[in-house]
Amino acid sequence: MRIALIGTGAVGRGILEALAGKDLGIILTGVADSRSGVVNPDGISPSEVLRRKKETGLCGDASCNAEDVVRNADYDILVEVSPTDAGTGEPATSYIRTALSRGCHVVTSNKGPVALHYHELKQEADKAGVSFRFEATVAGAIPILHTLLESLGGNDVHALYGVLNGTCNYILTRMAEEGLSYRQALDEARALGYAEADPTYDVKGIDAAIKLVILANTVWNQRITLDDIDITGIDLLTEEAIRLAEEQDATIRLIGEIIPEKQLYRLSPRIIQKDHPLVVQGSLNAIILRTDLAGDLVFSGKGAGSLETASAVLGDITFIRDWYAGGN
Repeated sequence: MRIALIGTGAVGRGILEALAGKDLGIILTGVADSRSGVVNPDGISPSEVLRRKKETGLCGDASCNAEDVVRNADYDILVEVSPTDAGTGEPATSYIRTALSRGCHVVTSNKGPVALHYHELKQEADKAGVSFRFEATVAGAIPILHTLLESLGGNDVHALYGVLNGTCNYILTRMAEEGLSYRQALDEARALGYAEADPTYDVKGIDAAIKLVILANTVWNQRITLDDIDITGIDLLTEEAIRLAEEQDATIRLIGEIIPEKQLYRLSPRIIQKDHPLVVQGSLNAIILRTDLAGDLVFSGKGAGSLETASAVLGDITFIRDWYAGGN
């Protein structure tokens, strides 16, 4: 299976490291970052790309760019893991459409195109007879989309509740455990790399809400946008609120909620008992599914990180490889 990789940030590096260290039957024929690219139909060494990126800051030649790779490389799957633009979904959406028009599968970790254009992109993929997969857009290494879209066939999923942002969960954990102020916990999260220099998307709940949009539109075939989500972040949360929760043997977590039958889509800090399965520590994510046949199912794991998100991407790649190799 031949792939072209767009994006060599944390997720892209994780994919390259996995390809360098494992024999997955995957050949890299194109790769691009924001300033360079390289195409070779005979294959590109992932280790060499990593070395060059580390030494020069470029993955390839400055004369080649991402659009060149998407249009001209010889690949079966476009792997699009560039940074998310939640406002427009570009340029990733255009890259994805180009690959689909070429009759190629697409795997992405990019939330923008999926949140904004899922139905159109899925229709284009179906028309071309190829797969469009995006496990890595929600909950990192937790295979929640595969579970909902494939493993729970025959079930009605009546509700989903989840901790979907590791940055917020880390901040809330540290405020409860150490009595830190919101600002102190945020600064610590920045220092450890859990929070961006500008943490607005995380702490105001936008990142987690985008994940709710993706889940609602892909699993329950809704057509909602961020405007349909009732969003309250953690940026105004006080130490006093945490203390009051502690006095009740409880704590506070940022919980996303989907109840499709009620058209309820909500994200807000909630007081929950400490023994609740959604009370996970640090940067972990956790999700509860409420189903009619399987009952309540609980998932937890790393919701972000280079190798963790790469794991979800590679899961999609190998799914396509095995599914289409079997003639399905």
